[in-house]
Amino acid sequence: MIDSAGRLALRVSRRMHGLTLVELMIVVVIVSSLAAIAYPNYREFTLRARRTEARATLLEIATNQERFYLQNSRYGSLAELGYDNPEPTASGYYLVTVPAADANNFRAIATYQPADSEADKCKTFEIDGRGGKISAPFTDCWTRTR
Repeated sequence: MIDSAGRLALRVSRRMHGLTLVELMIVVVIVSSLAAIAYPNYREFTLRARRTEARATLLEIATNQERFYLQNSRYGSLAELGYDNPEPTASGYYLVTVPAADANNFRAIATYQPADSEADKCKTFEIDGRGGKISAPFTDCWTRTR
């Protein structure tokens, strides 16, 4: 703007721009509340995914054991099935072993490796050649959805 003397005059705004401390604290409270709700759900989701991965690996081994049995009239070790011994799941949180395999039956066990709260819930999954499914320390880990 040009004033009456022909000089450029700048109008100074008296209003400050930015956040006040109260507004910043409101944002912090909202973000903290969302994080407090989201993190436990995320943690439970990842634990369920790890359990599902262990069950899927055991079922895959059981299927391969049945194929091996049809060809050899006996169940095989992990090495005979083409796996490492022990075989880690894709994420590496469970290790799968086959401690017993003979002409009549096999046993495959997935054991949770980290020492955290999940070890107190679903530390081991087990499947055998007769279709038996066991888990420990909770006995419902094969069917648990939470």
